[in-house]
Amino acid sequence: MKAAVLHAYNEPMVIEELRDPDLGDHDVRVRVDASGVCHSDLTVIKGGLPMPPPCILGHEGAGTVLEVGSAVSRVKPGDKIISSFTPACGNCWYCLHDKSNLCQSTESMMAPRGFRADGTAVFGMTGLGTFSDVMTIHEFQAVKVETDLPPEQLALIGCGVTTGVGAALNTAQVTPGASVAVIGCGGVGQAVIQGARIAGAARIFAIDPVEMKRKMAESNGATDLIDPAAGDPIQQVKDATGGRGTDFAFEVIGLPDTILQAYNTARSGGTVTIVGMPRVEMTVTFSAFQLFFEEKKTLGCLYGSSQNRRDFQRYIDLVETGRLDVGSMVSRRIKIDEINDAFRAMEAGEVIRSVIV
Repeated sequence: MKAAVLHAYNEPMVIEELRDPDLGDHDVRVRVDASGVCHSDLTVIKGGLPMPPPCILGHEGAGTVLEVGSAVSRVKPGDKIISSFTPACGNCWYCLHDKSNLCQSTESMMAPRGFRADGTAVFGMTGLGTFSDVMTIHEFQAVKVETDLPPEQLALIGCGVTTGVGAALNTAQVTPGASVAVIGCGGVGQAVIQGARIAGAARIFAIDPVEMKRKMAESNGATDLIDPAAGDPIQQVKDATGGRGTDFAFEVIGLPDTILQAYNTARSGGTVTIVGMPRVEMTVTFSAFQLFFEEKKTLGCLYGSSQNRRDFQRYIDLVETGRLDVGSMVSRRIKIDEINDAFRAMEAGEVIRSVIV
């Protein structure tokens, strides 16, 4: 297998040839047809998540099943699958209570996903490792789908689309006619905007310093474009909403300052949803009186509160019927050898999503 491996934090990834692991009873070998390059991968590179090198990065992928272990029952060779960075065992308390994004089997997915010639084990990000041409994963992380959509669109459903659309539809449950603010309009932010549009929001404020991202947000349903360089974005939103703020506010960056910004952008009694993934050591401090007095609901959001075996196909159906535009989110199609330039383009604000195909 050919894979992009992180050797050390804050260093470029290295393309290596690795030996596939032996196929376990519940393992699925997948030809990776496409993999999105997500900001969470960059967070790992910068040491913001506890995934020690050597590690095959990538967690947003789609592919075709090549072979399966003796006990696998959910997929078979030839099936199209989207990989899920959280498992869904179907048996734990969370899976049985419609919370499979919080499945208790997560730790058991962390097996070696490749081996160097000297026998060194290389693990995969979140048990996957989609920055490779072939990956071996647990069947709990392989979701069969029925569709003719291209692989680069299916890959984005594996993380960015599901997280963002799910944040609006599942976590916050945006209501028809509502006002919505989205802080951070990268790939996941664009999906939040589309989810809010699908839910019937009347006004959607897209807040981002990058003009290209604001323009993309407008094409995806944003009604108001807010440039933080033009003045305090909280005040800009309040000026446009009679001084109240929005019914719903989404933070899609993962920084303490923008989490507080989202909180202060929502009106009293509104809903604040934290979608962006912070570094593990980050903290945020709220006014205790404000938490009490303004009666805002503050929600965490892991994977858009989505149930992958239900929602992956649900989002595919929305794409196929023209209600959800995933194709426009694909800014660049690249080869795996271009992975380091993809991260440069991400940090430069040049892309919504680069996709390895």
